Amino acid sequence: MKENIVLEKSVQFSVSLIEFCEKLERQEKWVIARQLLRSGTSIGANLHEAQNAESKADFVHKVKVAAKEIEESRYWMKLCKYADGYPFSEELQSQLQEVGLIVFKILSSSKR
Repeated sequence: MKENIVLEKSVQFSVSLIEFCEKLERQEKWVIARQLLRSGTSIGANLHEAQNAESKADFVHKVKVAAKEIEESRYWMKLCKYADGYPFSEELQSQLQEVGLIVFKILSSSKR
């Protein structure tokens, strides 16, 4: 079976995200940790789900949901970057950016 880059990168991002959210929890940043973990891991879950879509429209819908979760994750990461006393990870942001570029490319090519 051929490697699916976006699935692999979404899993790598989720693993890194879990570690980052555990760091947030150790610092008692519960709300952001929970929200970021939920939206960030949902990206990969939706992309994996899209692999067994019932139709092209279903596939596009699931990828769009992943795109929305990318935007939400960007928001929570931005709060970490700018709020005093919160950790931030350039590497994690870079991974999210990479997954986002692939997802938005999939969406633009699926509309053709």
